Amino acid sequence: MNTTTSAPLTVADRCDRCGAQAYVKVTLPAGELLFCAHHARAHAPAFEDIAVDIQDETDKLLAEESAGVH
Repeated sequence: MNTTTSAPLTVADRCDRCGAQAYVKVTLPAGELLFCAHHARAHAPAFEDIAVDIQDETDKLLAEESAGVH
């Protein structure tokens, strides 16, 4: 698995599980999945070993919290 940076995720990118803003994009051999931070943590054991790439932008959550953005 590689961890690289591609185009940043935007507010329009939504979690495939719950529809919340996505902060993690997982590229698998058969396609991509988007996850909020909660569902990325919950499903990490299932995708970590098979992912081609994981784009993790959960650090934005701390920056938003520090800036008072909700």
